[in-house]
Amino acid sequence: MRDVRRSNATLQKMAFYASPEHACSYLPGRRARTLFGDPSVRLDRHAYSYLADYGFRRSGDYVYQPCCRECTACVSVRIPVNEFEPRRMDKRTWQSNQDLTVTPAATRYDDAHFTLYRKYLQHRHPGGGMDDTNPEQYLAFMTCAWMDTLLYEFHLQDQLVAVAVVDPLEHGLSAVYTFYDPELPKRSLGTYAILWEIQEARRLGLDWLYLGYWIRDCDKMRYKERFRPLEAFWRGQWVRFGADEALDLAGRG
Repeated sequence: MRDVRRSNATLQKMAFYASPEHACSYLPGRRARTLFGDPSVRLDRHAYSYLADYGFRRSGDYVYQPCCRECTACVSVRIPVNEFEPRRMDKRTWQSNQDLTVTPAATRYDDAHFTLYRKYLQHRHPGGGMDDTNPEQYLAFMTCAWMDTLLYEFHLQDQLVAVAVVDPLEHGLSAVYTFYDPELPKRSLGTYAILWEIQEARRLGLDWLYLGYWIRDCDKMRYKERFRPLEAFWRGQWVRFGADEALDLAGRG
């Protein structure tokens, strides 16, 4: 109870700041702006869980939310894991990866992780700046001083093929980032990691898997709509979408 009171006091005094406008990283030609919490304030699981329920996300030690002047394209989404309905393709992906083993790893720098991370970025984001990274930048992005972040390694025998970075929240898991071997496309390792995280959240007795931001007009961010049912944080409330319902937020909220 004392920890909860401390977390509530932290949230009450926490200041939020809007960044200057900058070029959008996801939609060409658009201007973006970000609302972020005071980085000097040390949060904890309770405080971050509260912010996640209001559509916030973390990157490193920073908690942020898009607050663009004329755009609402970035929408926070989460899966109610106990109601998730796998599609036929999901079932095939699940079965085709049953030869993988998943084990937790220490949240620290690891050469094998970083090598796989760079390989993934060079394939997924060539020439975009992300592929030119170093160990310090990698750790600053993945880890957090105030969160007990979890790393899960996916191995095919002795080969590391994927790493899922996950934050444990009070009522769910937050999928921070997943990187995997791009030379194994038939395995759909990104999809499998989400399916595994859904099962892990269920095993832990949690309700949600937070997937971050869905962006309808960005292919790299649109895939999240495939997991149903899905909830989207829209105009101050979570809106449910069923298995066959189009994720169209026009007119809602």
